[in-house]
Amino acid sequence: MTFTTRPEITGTFGVASSTHWLASQTAMSVLERGGNAFDAAVAAGFVLQVVEPHLNGPGGEAPILLWSQRQQRVLSICGQGPAPQEATVQAFERLGLEQVPGVGLLAATVPGAFGAWLTLLRDHGTWTLAQVLEPALRYAREGFPLVPRAVQAITAVQALFRAHWASSAAVWLPQGQVPRPGALFTLPHLAATWERLLQEATQAGPGRVAEIEGARRAWYQGFVAREIDTYCRTQQVRDATGQSHGGLLRYDDMARWQAPVEAPLTLGFGRYTVAKCGFWSQGPAFLQQIGMLRHAGLEQHAPHTAGFVHRIAEAAKLALADRLAWYGAAPGARAEVQQALLSDAYLQARWASIDPAVAHTALRPGAPLGLPPQLPDLDVAARTLRHADARFGVGEPTFAALPPVSEWLEREVFVGDTCHVDVIDRDGNMVAVTPSGGWLSSSPVTPALGFALNTRLQMTWLDPGLPSTLTPGVVPCTSLSPSLALRDGQPYMVRPEQPANTSPAMGLPAFAGTEFARNYFPDIYFLANFSPLKSMKPHAPRAQTDELFRSRLDEQLNMRHPLVRLAAVGIDPERPFALWMPTFRRNAGHGTLSDGQQRAPAARKSRRHQAEGRRRHESHPGRCRRKPETPENS
Repeated sequence: MTFTTRPEITGTFGVASSTHWLASQTAMSVLERGGNAFDAAVAAGFVLQVVEPHLNGPGGEAPILLWSQRQQRVLSICGQGPAPQEATVQAFERLGLEQVPGVGLLAATVPGAFGAWLTLLRDHGTWTLAQVLEPALRYAREGFPLVPRAVQAITAVQALFRAHWASSAAVWLPQGQVPRPGALFTLPHLAATWERLLQEATQAGPGRVAEIEGARRAWYQGFVAREIDTYCRTQQVRDATGQSHGGLLRYDDMARWQAPVEAPLTLGFGRYTVAKCGFWSQGPAFLQQIGMLRHAGLEQHAPHTAGFVHRIAEAAKLALADRLAWYGAAPGARAEVQQALLSDAYLQARWASIDPAVAHTALRPGAPLGLPPQLPDLDVAARTLRHADARFGVGEPTFAALPPVSEWLEREVFVGDTCHVDVIDRDGNMVAVTPSGGWLSSSPVTPALGFALNTRLQMTWLDPGLPSTLTPGVVPCTSLSPSLALRDGQPYMVRPEQPANTSPAMGLPAFAGTEFARNYFPDIYFLANFSPLKSMKPHAPRAQTDELFRSRLDEQLNMRHPLVRLAAVGIDPERPFALWMPTFRRNAGHGTLSDGQQRAPAARKSRRHQAEGRRRHESHPGRCRRKPETPENS
């Protein structure tokens, strides 16, 4: 059996993590040359737009969470752009549509990533825009190795490119061929856009801030906005409906927008305070989950048992049901109701509705402040799924039933994901970003700019009066959700959250599928284990606790295994989880745990292994997350 481990990263200089080695390398290079965490994150973010075009792009979004050591506070930058003024429910009804299509020009919002990155750089960075953009510009102009997953994405949509999206074919099918994995690939049109942007930015006036503001105006009030307006007005392109439509995004939509800076939502769990973006994101669902789990008595259940997993899974279902009913920023959203979702009284009541031995498959949104939940027409999503082509996007939800992984390439199926950037510097500044959207298969490349627009309006509903109803000038409720945690009031950890390919239709019984298992189980217990970045400042030794965020586990689950089985059948809480999850990582000779039982003595390891473990523990007191295994403590 193959497995990987993700050890805790500690140090005193700085650390960077992302989904691509070139982005991580870029961020570390910035730190090594004197830049701070925010400079490094922006540089890495632009690189990701080049080297992971199947996951994000310049026309996408970038929600940001940061800890400012200077200001001693956590901030959120909303890198999600709003709906265009012409994007109304009535406009889509006139087109005969029940949902916003997930591919094409109709679903485009104001591209928020550029504004969010520049806001971060302007307010908290120290480098110029030219400095942070230089690595990405160089890769776009001179070339970068195309990762196999990008090639898979191009393969899945090559027929669409050849037949309907000529501008995308010109970029992603050089000489009419799907590129080879690892081939040196260039994006000259994107490089030209950035070069022009820098040229206009330098004419805005002297100084770093003037340059940044000049670039922002060139993007949202200059040539970029004008080219997007022209393309959306004049081009009719094939989308997920099987028909051709133009776009609704206009110059004025872009010209009036700036990335909002706001206080994040927070919730406490023991020593920890977790920060997430607001109810325009999926972030509060995680806060609801941990709020419910404060009452779950997890310390009574071994972490590898079915009872432990069952409690986490059921809390996730309730939180996602609430997301469907109550999240969003449309006029149908009520701030007092959304705040009530995070109250301890409400979360305790939600936890009390969970049966420790029954896995619920029904959609069960709550009634905060005694108000009945208002749900969209879920039959619309079901009808869309029945006739969807998973390759091209189907509106919401964004995925249909998929064949086995081994058949994806042969059947030209690509399952998307997203990317992330996490950086901490030597001063203690921390930043977590989840860039996404504007990927190569979302919409045709705007020829004059060299990048595609996002399709985030697919996260809205066309039902009237909902918190997530499509509304001009209002941001859709995005699934993107970075995380930042404090411990004892001090910055402690940043980490990505894999936003499931979830949608407003996540409330369908299908929410218990593999996407749920893969994306939501680790967000609960393994928050401190799944490649977090922790504060660079040395920590005093801390007592071992039974808190949710402890990082003592040496086991890691294979998250590709269908944990959905646990959600589809009744669970015996006393049965070891290892019996439900055959790929659970256990060394031979170790006993399994039933809830409430003590660990059985393990087979004795070699003397050399034990000695090495003792040495590690003694040399790093308080940092070693588990003692060397002996018959007494294994």
